[in-house]
Parts: sequence; structure tokens; C-alpha cells
Amino acid sequence: MPAITVDDITTLDRIPRPEPEHVQRPVQTVTTAPSGFEGEGFPVRRAFAGVDLALLDPFIHMDQMGEVEYAPGEPKGTPWHPHRGFETVTYIMDGTFEHQDSNGGGGTNTNGDTQWMTAGAGILHIEKPPEALVASGGLFHGIQLWVNLPKAEKWAAPRYQDLRAGEVGLLASDDGGSLVRVIAGSLASHTGPGDTYTPMTMVHATVSPGGQLDLPWDPGYNALAYVLAGEGTVGVEGRPVRTGQLAVFGAGDTLRLRAATAQESRSPELEVLVLGGRPIREPVAWYGPFVMNTKQELVQAYEDFQAGKLGSVPAVHNTPEEIVESSPTTD
Repeated sequence: MPAITVDDITTLDRIPRPEPEHVQRPVQTVTTAPSGFEGEGFPVRRAFAGVDLALLDPFIHMDQMGEVEYAPGEPKGTPWHPHRGFETVTYIMDGTFEHQDSNGGGGTNTNGDTQWMTAGAGILHIEKPPEALVASGGLFHGIQLWVNLPKAEKWAAPRYQDLRAGEVGLLASDDGGSLVRVIAGSLASHTGPGDTYTPMTMVHATVSPGGQLDLPWDPGYNALAYVLAGEGTVGVEGRPVRTGQLAVFGAGDTLRLRAATAQESRSPELEVLVLGGRPIREPVAWYGPFVMNTKQELVQAYEDFQAGKLGSVPAVHNTPEEIVESSPTTD
């Protein structure tokens, strides 16, 4: 899991150790993500399955894509599909994924890159592995997160942010044993490159075996920790967690992660995605690719999609824009 790493973690700014007056967030729940398939058949873990939306707010949905080692011909993606009313965040740790949308956004993401797409009023997009990866096979691992938009922003114009791995904020724990990547929001006065409508923070932490990481966390945000790989504990209670489990924290301004001393060879360190945002606290009406506030708005979104109002699939470059006919020639 390379994502973005550094040769010498001790050169990074340190996250200060929490002062005694800081309040550690207790662990409310630990859930295990069930496995499934998405798009054209790539394996995922449904990270938020079984968790009350009120505890997740402002987040809606998250899939851990892989970790999977594809054989040649096996890599898969998604077909063209619509979205309205939220933002999709695709963070690639291993492998390569290509994005294209009906608003002209697009790019290739690999090893720590993030694509941040605001669906807003409506958009069509496609995500797929490049042809070279399909032909060769290879390792693929990433996450896709859905961030809700408040009612006032659900009709925002669609946009696309291409966030390169080298742009993320990098920090070390106070003891220098953990690497923290700030993808969006701020942590210990360091900010990530992601520009969000909904105030939030998203970080990817790598904790060395036996190491402990205390993260300062906005008390107005919720706090979620999803284990991408490895084993350890969360909270001052030391609740055990492992790959594919989500911890939901209660109130406070600091949260704790600790890596187990012994890790399996495939996951030599504890890898955790930590999320938090300011709850929107509005009604949620969610059906398939649309996240709105009312059932009527969902019906309208589907009708608008059917009518082509959410965009159209771009034409393949340099293809004819009118009918071209050709007759066979004879010698």
C-alpha cells in the first residue's frame, strides 16, 4: 500500500501530544464491512453497512475497492452512470483508475491520487482501469466515499478536482512512528488540497507496529476510523479492530489509534482512513445514485436523467458527427 510515503518521516512536522485537558473520544460502535461487488464486478467492502446515517452524517456511503491482485483480463470498472446531490471521492492507494465525466472533468489516478467530483445538480461519469492494466493485471486498492451536500448546495454546478499524491499534507506523530496524510480539511494546522462544500477532514494514517497515534479532532465534527489494513485498537478503551472494520467515536476533541505489535506479513502496519465532518442534520432521501432531501426530488432526479438533463456521454474523440457511408471497391 504505497499511497504517498516519505524517505525520512522524522523530517516532517509533528502532531503535538494532547494536553491533559483534552477529551479523548470514546468508541460508540465497531462494525464489520460485508463484501460485495460494484460496477462491472469488482470486489468491494461496504464500509458503512449497518451504521445509522445519523452517526455518519455528513457521509452517506463508502466502499473499500480491493485490495485485489487481478490476473490479466480481470480488472473491471463502472459503466456510465448518473449522480445528483452529493460528492464522490475516489482515493487510489494501489493501481490505476481513469475517470471521465459529462462536465469535461477527468484524469488518471494512481498511488495516492484522489479524484473529487461534485455531482451537485447532476452529472454522468465513468470509472475504469486503463487498457494497459486490463491487459497486464496487477494490484488494485482504493476507496470511494460519498459526501452529502446540504440542501442549499445540492444544485451547485458540477465540478472535478484532480488531487495529486504530492499535494497532500504530510505529518508525523509526536513520537515519529506514524505517517499522516491530510487529503482534505485541516489537522494540527496543516491543510489538505481537497476543496469541500461540506466542512470535513479526511486523513490516511499509517501506524507502525506497537505505535500509538493521537489525533486532534474538531469537536464539532463526527469521527469515523475505517481500517484499510492491519490490526490494532481504537479509543482509550483499546477496542480491537482489524481490516474491514469501522469505528464510530463519540464526543471529544482527540481520538486514539494504536497498532498491534505483531502484524501479518501482508499488512506490516496499521492503515486507517479517518473521517469527520460537520453534520448537516437535514432529511435524507437516497435511492441508487441520487441523494436528495425528499422522495419527490428523487423522482425528479430520475426523470431528469431519463430526459438527458444530467448530461450526455461525450463522443469519442475524432469520430464523425454525421453519418458516413462507404461502398466496397472492386479491382
